Amino acid sequence: MATAPATASPPGRPLAELTIRGIILGALITIVFTAANVYLGLKVGLTFATSIPAAVISMAVLRFFKNSNILENNIVQTIASAAGTLAAIIFVLPGLILVGWWTGFPYWTTVAVCAVGGILGVMFSVPLRRALVTGSDLPYPEGVAAAEVLKVGSESVEGDQENAKGLRVIIFGSVISALFALLASMKLVAGEAAKNFKIGGSATGVSTSYSMALIGVGHLVGLSVGAAMFFGLIISWAGLVPYLTSFNSFADPVDAVVNTVFRSQVRFIGAGTIGVAAVWSLLRIIGPIIGGLRSAMAASRARAGGSILELTERDLPIGIVGASILLTLPPIAWLLWSFSAGGPVHEYPLAVIGGTVLYILIVGILIAAICGYMAGLIGASNSPVSGVGILAVLGASLLLVAIFGYSTDVARTNALIAYALFTTAIVFSVATISNDNLQDLKTGQLVGATPWKQQVALVMGVIFGSLVIPLVLDLLKDTLGFVGMPNAGPNALSAPQAALISSLAKGVLGGDLDWSLIAIGAGIGVVVIIIDELLGRTGKMRLPPLAVGMGIYLPMALTLLIPIGAVIGHFYDRWAKRASNPEFAERLGTLAATGLIVGESLFGVAFAGIVAWFNRGSPIPPIDAPLAVVGEGFAPIAIYAAPLLFAAFIALLYNRTRALAR
Repeated sequence: MATAPATASPPGRPLAELTIRGIILGALITIVFTAANVYLGLKVGLTFATSIPAAVISMAVLRFFKNSNILENNIVQTIASAAGTLAAIIFVLPGLILVGWWTGFPYWTTVAVCAVGGILGVMFSVPLRRALVTGSDLPYPEGVAAAEVLKVGSESVEGDQENAKGLRVIIFGSVISALFALLASMKLVAGEAAKNFKIGGSATGVSTSYSMALIGVGHLVGLSVGAAMFFGLIISWAGLVPYLTSFNSFADPVDAVVNTVFRSQVRFIGAGTIGVAAVWSLLRIIGPIIGGLRSAMAASRARAGGSILELTERDLPIGIVGASILLTLPPIAWLLWSFSAGGPVHEYPLAVIGGTVLYILIVGILIAAICGYMAGLIGASNSPVSGVGILAVLGASLLLVAIFGYSTDVARTNALIAYALFTTAIVFSVATISNDNLQDLKTGQLVGATPWKQQVALVMGVIFGSLVIPLVLDLLKDTLGFVGMPNAGPNALSAPQAALISSLAKGVLGGDLDWSLIAIGAGIGVVVIIIDELLGRTGKMRLPPLAVGMGIYLPMALTLLIPIGAVIGHFYDRWAKRASNPEFAERLGTLAATGLIVGESLFGVAFAGIVAWFNRGSPIPPIDAPLAVVGEGFAPIAIYAAPLLFAAFIALLYNRTRALAR
């Protein structure tokens, strides 16, 4: 292979990493991927890892600059992936809308929640790098893949050609996905199909959303996670829903009975399963966490003693990390103070707010470790962010119950519910960013990056993402709305995690949470953990407990296509292994799946803008389908056209990807 001059550097001079153009490019990619992840998370309850597509885009752009290099491209993907991951804060914040506390997302308050929590997540993960990256054999699938993309693109002329093909695949997948979403918004094809039905004295249902993004998600998460989600789906819709509906008289329509049982009972069972999975993850990594802290302290003492560490071992000094953590605590206390003004929290302000800050600090450290370990084990996309969110809101709510007890005053209870959610949002910002950090640091280790520069880039990514997230949230809330909020239209986004987490806070603080449902879910989780561990010893496909829990608590319409996407991805990867360049062929499949996610998600944000434009004069009734070109009479044709065209588009994309990979 011919060495590209773009990666060369003068003898004795290190390659530039943190550059102005790299930071600007990272910020621009951040805007796109943050918007896409906010929409996807609100629609289906999942987000996607942005490292690989950001790396490909960076190399495709920076190759036009003569002195660009692999480390600069690594910084770009670090900034973009951090910001894209922070978008998972939408798993909590919309809950404040759903409980009626907020009517919109106050811009600077939302920015501050995301930024302060995200910076804490970066700082908490610094000592974990030595324990979970350099000092462990965790696979870091996304981090390793991103490093390979950077190496190939930076070391060869062929790499430039491969990056160009990769960019073409992302664009083609995005166009295919956005086109189908456009046809659905025009009502020419159905966006989903659902049917609830009785079985003897019980009932259940079958549903799917014709979402190409879900196919992409399935491809990325892989066969084990896809199978686990399908297993959870079977537990939910073939077991729990029929059983629990059998106790109903069916005085209400079947649809109402099934939907009520799922929302009020089955979802909480899923929450119990996810909670147990998160606790199990923590128990497995206590040792590595302690080891990482000892290693960070030893490195700090060595540096203070005059020892010179290699560039690839230089983290942010532990003193700066500690000072940064302490400096975030006053802003957190101020946020909590201003948010709770006039409510019951101000009856004991020092005790409650001080205790909350301590809770955020302790739980944040634990969550950073859990998410970092799980991201290293199965990838950032599969890390138990939902599970730690559930545990965090339960912990915050129970602490408030211990202080204030239960009250019959609805206003007082609602204020405490909102405070619990706001606390959880800060904790969740820590979780989302620590979920991604170690993956990026693994990429940096493999390409020879300087850790402290990446950690600075991660902070930049947090800030860029924080500035974008409230704008997208407000746009989607004001146009499409969220399921469960007042005046939500037919295009309302489900926001499944936010709905569940807010329901848990209501149940605990209102005193009416059915803990038996959580216990049943926990029992299922224990059984699944045992099965997963036994499968792990045989070396065969695993059954991740978190994915099983997600299959239980997410609606079937949001999960059914994920296992299908996993199967498609599995067969594509089997073909890729037989290709002339297996790694490149497999990487193109990953980029095609990413394109499916990005295209539909960005169209969703654009559609929200279109809805806002058509409703700018507040027409009555509101215009929910501004792009529709046919009436309701076309619906029967649209229902049959949807699966046929959907399958054809998917086949076209993968055939095109295979052709480019040859």
